[in-house]
Amino acid sequence: MTIIFDLDGTLLNTIDDLGYACNYALEHTGYPTHPIAEYPWMVGNGINNLIRRALPEAERTEENILRVRAHFVPYYDVHNCDYTRPYEGMPELLQTLKVQGHRLAVASNKYQAATEKIVNHFFPGVFDVILGEREGIERKPNPQIVYDITSQLGLCPSTAHRALNTQLLYLGDSLVDRDTARNANVPFVACSWGFVPKQQLIAEQIITIIDTPADILPLIEA
Repeated sequence: MTIIFDLDGTLLNTIDDLGYACNYALEHTGYPTHPIAEYPWMVGNGINNLIRRALPEAERTEENILRVRAHFVPYYDVHNCDYTRPYEGMPELLQTLKVQGHRLAVASNKYQAATEKIVNHFFPGVFDVILGEREGIERKPNPQIVYDITSQLGLCPSTAHRALNTQLLYLGDSLVDRDTARNANVPFVACSWGFVPKQQLIAEQIITIIDTPADILPLIEA
């Protein structure tokens, strides 16, 4: 089986580094900063949307977003592993899945360079495909990232278009991930340890929610 993992809020708790980078960029462009505890509500749709949500409502122009991003990216490129850590049990899960022969992939809305750096830092040699936000490719919940993963693995992307693809499983913590999997006709499992509270996942009528990384193993073996 191929298992696709979201990055932020699923594999890794990245919120502190994202928040500090955004506050750094906001401060250097003259905008108010935010408590780190507020950032889980701003992430999930790429860096530009994070910045858009962090800006004062009247300042959310594309010009201002790009101005803040110009400070965010260089800072985050240096500091994106300062406080980021794998969720408890995740390294052990990945090792088990590799031993069992599953193929593993990352699908993130974080820009490609940072996605590759962070994943390879914490999980060197674990993932078969690592894809983030790339120029000219629509970000999640557009399913193209799933199709690109299946193509790189030599699977037939058209299978995902036609019917539920039971040879794939998508694990994520957000509604963006839920919608990505739905759009690609891939079974979705939500994790409750990420940035979206479990009660919100339940309210969205997500059928399968797991509370620890190891909880996914019975679903794969079933």
